[in-house]
Order: sequence, then structure tokens, then C-alpha cells
Amino acid sequence: MTTPLVKLDAVHIVHKARTGTLWSRDKVHALTGADLTIAPGETIGIVGESGCGKTTLAKALVGVQRPTTGTVTFRGEDLWTMTPAARRQAIGTGTGMVFQDPSTALNRRLPVRRILRDPLDVHRRGTPAERADRVRELMDLVGLPPGLAEGLPGQLSGGQRQRVAIARALALEPELIVADEPTSALDVSVRAQILNLLLDLKERLGLALVFVSHDIQTVRRMSDRVVTMYLGRIVEESPAAEILDRAWHPYTRALFSATPGLLDPIDPIPLVGPVPSATRPPSGCPFRTRCWKADEACAAAMPEAVDAGPAHTFRCHHPVGEGESTHELVVQAAATAPAPATRERP
Repeated sequence: MTTPLVKLDAVHIVHKARTGTLWSRDKVHALTGADLTIAPGETIGIVGESGCGKTTLAKALVGVQRPTTGTVTFRGEDLWTMTPAARRQAIGTGTGMVFQDPSTALNRRLPVRRILRDPLDVHRRGTPAERADRVRELMDLVGLPPGLAEGLPGQLSGGQRQRVAIARALALEPELIVADEPTSALDVSVRAQILNLLLDLKERLGLALVFVSHDIQTVRRMSDRVVTMYLGRIVEESPAAEILDRAWHPYTRALFSATPGLLDPIDPIPLVGPVPSATRPPSGCPFRTRCWKADEACAAAMPEAVDAGPAHTFRCHHPVGEGESTHELVVQAAATAPAPATRERP
């Protein structure tokens, strides 16, 4: 078998919160027991509600965030047992990251030419003339006209800034690109252009791509495999083709029911109550406080990963039944939801 490009094994990431006492700060469980393998050339989509740990997972993949426990391996080597210099070399040349907001991800005082040349200078790639040629090549690769080379980020449109960010991520010919909400700060009119550019570059350059987004329908169309996260945990991994009708975890089905296709409109599966706090996550399965299938077993222990077929795993004590339609799940969830409170007339 091909050696995985990146592998996470039982990764936990815990931050100190601003809440709590001076002597005992609360802890934010940003990522809990994450297991994930990314193969060369594969496209992975990561979905989930705000605060579920998507960005933390993305940072762990590119070595920006050190795990509290667990291991992250890149090309078969543990990133956090390497020397700092070796880790910078491996991550700096082997991965690239495209951030959510290009207006803050780019240095406003540097022209495009300098922004794209910086990675080449830091890692001492080629001669000065070769670096200049590489900058021109990168601009052509992402569809930027040569005349913008001396422009500052503030003089560019949002779409052009994101193209610069993508070009910078590609400067050292990485094997993995992690795109964290790369279109959320852009106008609707240019989102499709950036998404199509990422897919085109992936195919042309043979990249592995991790795509983090709230736009779950776009993730489904772009990805080979979809990872669903809830409150810092990976609750399901599924082939993108199976995510709508053959997802086993109730949360995955609820998440995708919230954005149905226009040709087959349905009511979304209702989830009652807010997402629990990451500083005080519930016992057992984190989704049990909003799940219509939850019982005592869900509160007692987190489910083990269950193999549901090729590249498909989930964690649930009471998974969605074989052949259950989303409409049936809507009825089930509505039947277990508490009745809305009514005000008595004076």
C-alpha cells in the first residue's frame, strides 16, 4: 500500500480558556481522539458547525498546531519528534495552507512579487533569476496578469488576493494543500472561480487537497471523502457519493438535510438545543444532548469506530437504519422533540 501522506493517530488538542479562576483555568477540548489518514492525491472535505474543531484539525495537519497528545506523521515521520529545523523543512516544502480571509493573510506592505518570492528566499530555492522566473510562473498558474506583480494586496480585488494566497501556497511545489474556508470572505460571483481553480490545480499538479467549509454541498461535490466533525470529534468519514443517502451517523444526516437540493426539497431534520460548550463537553457521545436517538448508553461511553464499508467509518450507538430516508428521520426527530411552550392568557 502507498504510504499515507499525512496521518493523525489519537490526536487530542486542549487549549486554556479565558474563563475559570486565576489558579484553575478552564480547558477547551478543541480536538479529541482524532484519527485521519490522507493519501497522496486525495481530496478530503471537512464539515461541521462553527466551533466543532475544523480549523484546529487543519492546523494539526500542516504542523502549525502541536497535539497535546497523539501523533501526526508526514510521509511516515512523526512531525513532533523531528528537530525544529527538520520539521520546518518538511512542512514548509511539503504542505501549503490557504487561509479564510486573504486580506489579513497577506502582508499589506509587500507587493505581490515579494509575497510570492518570500517562500523561495526562506528555503533558498534556486538562484535569484530562477526565483524571479518562478514568481512569473506562479502568477500565470493561478491566472494573474503580469502587471499585478508590483501591486499591493489593498489594490487587488478579493478574488485576486485569494489567487495570490493560492500561488504562495504552491510556491515550493507541496504535496498537500489545506484550504480553510477559502471562499467565505469572497463575493458569490467569484467563489465558483476560486473553487474551480483549486480543483484544476489539484488535477494538474497531482496535489492532495483538504477543503474545510461550511458549504457542505460544495464540499460533497469537490471531495473524494467527507469528514463530519462535532464538538472536536470526528464522528463519521464517508465517501462523498454516499454522504446524502448512506450516512450512518444521525448528525451527518441532519447536517446535510439542512441544505437540500432544489429539485428534491425536504424539511431539515430538527435538532433541539444549543451545541454544548467545548470547555465542559457532555459525557459519552457529544451529540447525545441534541440527538433524537440518544439513551443511557450514549451518556455512558463514546462509541467505538465502526467500519461501514470501504473508506466509511462512523461512531454511534444507534446509527441510522439501512434504507431510512431523510423524510423518515425528520418525522422521528420531530416526534421526540419537546412541544413548544405556550403562554397562558391572563
